[in-house]
Amino acid sequence: MILLTGATGSIGRHLVRRLADRGAEFRALVRDEAKGRALGCAYAVGDFDDPASLTAAFAGVDRLFLGGPGALPVDGEQPMVRQLTAAVEAAAAAGVERVVKVSVWHAAPDSLLAQGAHGVLDRRLAAALPSRWTLLQPSGFLQNLLAPGAFTPDGRLVGRYGDAPVSHVDTRDIAECAEVLLTGPPRPGESFVLTGPQALTDRELADRVARALDRPVGFLPLAPDEVAAALTAQGAPSAFAADLAALLREVAAGSLAEVTTAVPDLLGRPARPVDAFLTDHLPALHAAAGHP
Repeated sequence: MILLTGATGSIGRHLVRRLADRGAEFRALVRDEAKGRALGCAYAVGDFDDPASLTAAFAGVDRLFLGGPGALPVDGEQPMVRQLTAAVEAAAAAGVERVVKVSVWHAAPDSLLAQGAHGVLDRRLAAALPSRWTLLQPSGFLQNLLAPGAFTPDGRLVGRYGDAPVSHVDTRDIAECAEVLLTGPPRPGESFVLTGPQALTDRELADRVARALDRPVGFLPLAPDEVAAALTAQGAPSAFAADLAALLREVAAGSLAEVTTAVPDLLGRPARPVDAFLTDHLPALHAAAGHP
């Protein structure tokens, strides 16, 4: 039995479909029963913030997909550290034999925001379930192009990474890699940096979006400090905004520019390119970019 956390997220919902299509035995862990019903699969209701509620969800589980929330605009420790630690402890108590965890590229305990949180969590996972874990460390998600704030109200793509290329990866590929690692031979103690097949700058992404939409698409570059100022103006804690700006400067220096072979190595096919992603998501792209 496979248990999926983060089943309603950008990776998890694709993994639900993949596992259902192959007839795998799995259940999703959800906080909201209505969202569980909407998934159309077996589910259990539980909450990371209530560790006792996780016991029933882990009953009979031998494999765990551990996905969770991203960094939140809060002061102090990221909530995901406490929340996913509860999941790790529940997995250890249930005797789970295999955990596939979504981490982030460059995760390290002394880093910032999600990188720091996952650095702590990855170590806790390794200590709690030695030789029973595998990590997925993706680059930036292509699906972020469809998220609120990716475009200005007048349809310009917002650039936050300077002139540095980023090897964006499609979350469908991340889900398929997780499927392989959950249902195929175990790969204990291994980490896979997942990227797309090419790295593009924000300006190059804007050109690809324009080609997909068959109309001009403007571009608004924002420096890290401008991003931080906008966040604080919206009420985010200043420390959070400063940490995000520091991470953006790392990306602008090329920290997510490398292209790896992990996706084709795991899937036996190339990673999905940007143009294919845009074509597959044209209605959502039109909605995100507006109709000037």
